[in-house]
Amino acid sequence: MAYADLHRASLQDPNAFWMEQAQAIDWVTPPSKALFDENAPLYEWFKDAQCNTCWNAVDRHVEAGRGEQTAIIYDSPITGTKRWISYVELRNRVASLAGALRAKGVEKGDRVIIYMPMIPEALEAMLACARLGAVHSVVFGGFAANELAVRIDDAQPKAIIAASCGLEPGRVVHYKPLLDAAIEAAAHKPDFCVIFQREQEVAELIPGRDYNWHGFQFGVAPAECVPVSGDHPAYILYTSGTTGQPKGVVRPTAGHMVALHWTMKAIYNVDPGDVFWAASDVGWVVGHSYICYAPLLAGNTTIVFEGKPIGTPDAGTFWRVISEHRVKSFFTAPTAFRAVKREDPKGEYVGKYDLSCLEQVYLAGERADPDTITWAQDKLGVPVVDHWWQTETGWAIAANPLGVEQLPIKIGSPAVAMPGYDVQVLDEGGHPVAPGTLGAIAIKLPLPPGTLPTLWNAETRFRKSYLEQFPGYYASGDAGYMDEDGYVYIMARTDDVINVAGHRLSTGGMEEVLASHPDVAECAVIGVSDDLKGQVPLGFLCLNKGADRDAAEVVSECVKLVRDKIGPVAAFKLAVVVDRLPKTRSGKILRATMVKIADGEAFKMPATIDDPAILDEIAVALQSLGLPATKA
Repeated sequence: MAYADLHRASLQDPNAFWMEQAQAIDWVTPPSKALFDENAPLYEWFKDAQCNTCWNAVDRHVEAGRGEQTAIIYDSPITGTKRWISYVELRNRVASLAGALRAKGVEKGDRVIIYMPMIPEALEAMLACARLGAVHSVVFGGFAANELAVRIDDAQPKAIIAASCGLEPGRVVHYKPLLDAAIEAAAHKPDFCVIFQREQEVAELIPGRDYNWHGFQFGVAPAECVPVSGDHPAYILYTSGTTGQPKGVVRPTAGHMVALHWTMKAIYNVDPGDVFWAASDVGWVVGHSYICYAPLLAGNTTIVFEGKPIGTPDAGTFWRVISEHRVKSFFTAPTAFRAVKREDPKGEYVGKYDLSCLEQVYLAGERADPDTITWAQDKLGVPVVDHWWQTETGWAIAANPLGVEQLPIKIGSPAVAMPGYDVQVLDEGGHPVAPGTLGAIAIKLPLPPGTLPTLWNAETRFRKSYLEQFPGYYASGDAGYMDEDGYVYIMARTDDVINVAGHRLSTGGMEEVLASHPDVAECAVIGVSDDLKGQVPLGFLCLNKGADRDAAEVVSECVKLVRDKIGPVAAFKLAVVVDRLPKTRSGKILRATMVKIADGEAFKMPATIDDPAILDEIAVALQSLGLPATKA
């Protein structure tokens, strides 16, 4: 079936469409129907089914005679370690860990926090929870103690599974002291902790509370898969909230499996046995969906990579991993490619590896600027697919479904709405706007399976955050437009659309122009307060390695470029060259924090920031422009 027919069918008869996709899943009790809309605008999928995610991701492949196939490849350039874990070995390891958790009292519905680095044991911990019907909440390894404490109090876990440490190039991140401080600060105390001791740092265990990963499992009977209802939460994943209190996105078990399984062939174009690599972290939604669950549900081989795009050891590490492990589909963030491009603008490392196995590349996590996509397509010679989704949705809202039909690639667009998503662009009054007009991107309810039905213990906040702004729609929080062909263009978060003398302008559009300058490796545009115009745009420019030109010259060329491409209406006159941009650990640029610094306002240090020292560098750069910038 062609894409257009598939999308139309999914909106006209969602029940029939998703019941058909549900046939790919093993059910203990099959669902009687797909969509449960009795409680609209809160919708649920496959609610009356009984199923188990771990069975579908692991055991059924073993039962089908594919137990010797590699399930997980672990590749850590930081430790120089590689491991291959087969499906049968994975099943045995997961059943053993689940049995040990059960012996200590973890049951269906109990929460377990997982605080681990990029090692296979992180996936085993997630799957062990799924095996028991326990609800896991993975917190990015190395998160600050106070942030972990907030999540402990919200999820109220019976147990916490952690590692002794994480590893960054050149340093060890001490997890155990952070965990101890978080438990001390939290009002809720877990019954026990399980610590995976890494040889790079052995942590001190607290007697009676902490257990060693291996000793904890010794002599314990392995656990079987526990059936749960279709609406049972598979996990809670916290996403940063504007109020400072993180939002616990809930992922329902059945819809999660059906949707993710469908995406592996339809979007990522891989078949059982193919190697799929998402270069992300288990702490983020990409890691949940496309390092752990989706590849295993589809019988693929997934890669757990403990390294960085550059510096472990060089800008060729992605190409080494793809070549060595014969990766067919590769998924990363635009920021990772920008880092590689900045180090190796000519793509010389690409030529050092045999990449004949690679058939397609996917980008997500933030706007993919056309320059980065063009560079990647040019160097790799395969389709580079930008696609758009959110922690809340768990899988792509808009993409190019290569496994169904390769649609024309329009650089700058994550292509078209996926089945189940009725994407519309609305004005402030909630009315659809004409093609090409900037507005708020919203999705007509119901959202498809696998998306969030609510927030953990916060239904009122769920309604307020997503459903109240445009009744009958899910408000995505992103701004953009659609063209006549239905291609979506995400230009900014709605907060990043700036109002310059009454004109609503997209910072993303300006970033696109700046990124096209040959010396600019990466950039960001924010709106700063202006007495006359309300707001004016300000650009931050990071230059390519080896670009030794005068910064003032580059700035003046960039100002002219924006004036030529967007026009005087943009009022783009301010730009500054900086060494690096403040980002979260997942690579998102901290624009809202930069706005506060530029406007001289007090700000809270973002919990997810990669390196706090960057904020002072930004403040100094802004002060050089005469702005009232505040330091951290």
